[in-house]
Amino acid sequence: MIPRLPSATIGFLLVAAALVGCSSSPAPEKTSQPSDAASSPAPTAGPATTPEPERTPGALSCESMISPGTVDALTAQGWTAETKEFVIGDVAIGEDEGLLCFWADYSIASDHGQFYGWAAISPTDAASAQNSLIASGWRREDVGGEVAITEDPAYAMTTDEEGYGMTYLFGDGWVKFADTKQGLVLIEWMP
Repeated sequence: MIPRLPSATIGFLLVAAALVGCSSSPAPEKTSQPSDAASSPAPTAGPATTPEPERTPGALSCESMISPGTVDALTAQGWTAETKEFVIGDVAIGEDEGLLCFWADYSIASDHGQFYGWAAISPTDAASAQNSLIASGWRREDVGGEVAITEDPAYAMTTDEEGYGMTYLFGDGWVKFADTKQGLVLIEWMP
């Protein structure tokens, strides 16, 4: 059985991620106070904020694959990510081609969690993976020049508001995967 989050929890995470991503706080005002240069130590420069890690092709990770707001929301819930074997139908994705991450609270015994995956994929492997999924009962949709392959909702343990369960989205040389079609929007990785 593949662990999944109930749709209410997914909705909460999406809202939380959106709120975290949209929130901002004003910078503190600088005040100047007179000081005696001879008696005060030399000022040291320190970063006020930690810069975002740069998203480069070699930096695909469970944290860089999804939006920073989603990472913040998941970690605030005590969740961490573990990598899993990434297989799409009958196509195995190599470690140097992509990554499948399962986010969950590993400190407790539970089947609740969330999958996110991204991989570079050749047109031949994409066609083979799509054909294998469709032969297993998955459904194909064209979505704005890309191809979505989603599990039959009759067999989905969790679905989004539109009734979609686990979904792969195939683009030009890449594929994304999430537990629901709506969850795909949280995957921001593009080399």
